[in-house]
Amino acid sequence: QVQLQASGGGLVQAGDSLRLSCAASGRTFGVGAVGWFRQAPGKARDYVGVIMWNGGYVYYDDSVKGRFTISRDNSENTVYLQMNSLKPEDTAVYSCAVKGGPFSRNAADYKYWGQGTLVTVSS
Repeated sequence: QVQLQASGGGLVQAGDSLRLSCAASGRTFGVGAVGWFRQAPGKARDYVGVIMWNGGYVYYDDSVKGRFTISRDNSENTVYLQMNSLKPEDTAVYSCAVKGGPFSRNAADYKYWGQGTLVTVSS
C-alpha cells in the first residue's frame, strides 16, 4: 500500500504560479512512476505529466509543456508540480497517483491515488 497526500491548491489569478506537493508514504520502494492528473468540472480526468521515481525522467502533456514542471525529492518521498503562467482553463482538481513499472499516461494504469487538491484560476 502507498498513501498519497496532495496539497498546495488554491485560488489564483491568471498568470500566477502555484506549487502542488504530493507526499508518498508506505511501500514506496515499488513505485515506478508518479503521475499528475487533473479533472475540470464536468469533464473527464486528463493527464498532466509523469515523473519516473528512479532516474527522474519527466513527461508532460502538450497543454502544460513549458509552463508546468514536475520534480521530486526522493529523500522526502515527495513529488512537486510547479505551475507557472496559469490560465483559467487550468482550473481543476489535481491528483497525484503512483504505479509500478514503466511510464504511462493512462489513469487506469495507476494503482494508488491521493485525494486531490483544487486549483482555481480566475481571469
